[in-house]
Amino acid sequence: MRDLISGAIVMGYVVAALHFLKFWKRTNDRLFVLFAGAFALLAGQRAGLSLLSGQPDTHLYLYLTRVLAFLVIIYAIIDKNRAARPG
Repeated sequence: MRDLISGAIVMGYVVAALHFLKFWKRTNDRLFVLFAGAFALLAGQRAGLSLLSGQPDTHLYLYLTRVLAFLVIIYAIIDKNRAARPG
């Protein structure tokens, strides 16, 4: 049951990444490509967590991947707000 839920979460992350890539292709805005990359990292992290559930030594690296994805999201928001300022 846990693998089924993890698979659904991975699918959701992949759909979100593809959705942001579609917006990036339409607008050529860097925010969307950074969000797509972050969601792709989250999908990979979740898939790796499900596949490597019996190996506790790899969990630290997988959660560092999640932290990296959230840092990319924060960077994308800050970058977008800096570009929106006049002057």
